[in-house]
Amino acid sequence: MSKDYVEKAKAIDLNGRTLYQAAPEAMEGYRKLMTAASADGALSGKTKELMALTISVALRCEGCITYHARASARKGASREEVAEAITVAVEMAGGPATVYGGEALVAFEQFQG
Repeated sequence: MSKDYVEKAKAIDLNGRTLYQAAPEAMEGYRKLMTAASADGALSGKTKELMALTISVALRCEGCITYHARASARKGASREEVAEAITVAVEMAGGPATVYGGEALVAFEQFQG
């Protein structure tokens, strides 16, 4: 029962634009935070996206998994890096993270091509 994460990402993007139009000032602040937080710095943007993906798995946020799996692929993460990062989520969140971790890996693979 595999999901189409590419289509899910399109829906997330559309919903985000709708929310941005409804609350532009607050959403612009959030956009700036996301941009600054994910930029290269002491940690690479790729490392930060892997961290966000891991947190998404631990929190069991399917939309977040979709968003950060795509961002990890765009930042050049390898399948091996994603799989290893997911094991940290499993370590921290236990059994439920194995379910969401599997979903995250499938999502990443769809975005990686």
